[in-house]
Amino acid sequence: MPERADAARNRAKILAAAEELFTARGAAEVTMEDIARAAGVGRGTLYRRYPDRASIAVALLDEHERRLQEELLRGEPPLGPGAPPAERLAAFYEAMVGLLTRHAHLVLGAEVGHSRFTTGAYGFWRTHVRVLAEAAGAADPEVLADVLLAPLAPELFLHQTSRGVSSERLVRTLRQLAGLL
Repeated sequence: MPERADAARNRAKILAAAEELFTARGAAEVTMEDIARAAGVGRGTLYRRYPDRASIAVALLDEHERRLQEELLRGEPPLGPGAPPAERLAAFYEAMVGLLTRHAHLVLGAEVGHSRFTTGAYGFWRTHVRVLAEAAGAADPEVLADVLLAPLAPELFLHQTSRGVSSERLVRTLRQLAGLL
């Protein structure tokens, strides 16, 4: 069943308000009440669609992550198919650092603690990295996939960048890590 016009307008207002608030203050500092007020909708309207901040952050991230997923599946090498596994992993790291640089506040809102491992995007990233590890002949790609994704945890990214580590420096270091594959 297609979305009603008023529901679509409310969804757009909620997402726009949340993105603005998350960008300005960080997802952890924004309450559901703040979002409802900024969007000009009632709390019931907000909670019917989004039970918590994480679900709003996931919705906001969805489009950005979908574009990257499409590039991984059908894009040009080295990000897309056709390059050796280590080169693809290095390109993936660079793309993910770019995503984190632009949207860490959203990723942090969507991937906090254990919830990081239950998002659909993490499952996709994990499968991609596991397949690369298998193609490279890694001894235990199941375990290695999570280990190779650990440097992309939003808390770690924000910790490092808050200490002055540049995105370029992170990419350089992650490329070295990918080269070990």
